[in-house]
Amino acid sequence: MAKITILFAVLLVILGLVGYIGTGSIHPTALIPVWFGLALGAGGALAISPSEARRKIFMHINVTIGAVGCIGAFASALHGYGVARSAGIDPDMRAFAAKLAMAILLLVYVNLCVRSFLEARRARQE
Repeated sequence: MAKITILFAVLLVILGLVGYIGTGSIHPTALIPVWFGLALGAGGALAISPSEARRKIFMHINVTIGAVGCIGAFASALHGYGVARSAGIDPDMRAFAAKLAMAILLLVYVNLCVRSFLEARRARQE
């Protein structure tokens, strides 16, 4: 699961950089996925360990980072869209799409982690 974490970290960094460059490098908040990607990447690298206890703690930290990022990105996307619509202006669809992409990436990641945790628990019980 640590290697999958690193893969999702790379995807988040790419998403953030594409979003930042796509906005003409004007909006530094487009780099938020990069920070989540770096956090997951560091946690994923630390989870590559022969120690099962160390692997477990870092994967639980990673899934927490993923869940917080998913909820935050989804809430931010809905909030930004709602505020723009209530003000009578068109929402920035690039920002909305980037936030939604981050939320979906992290939702998939959290789902994979939870499945992996459940599978590991079942394997220990047998």
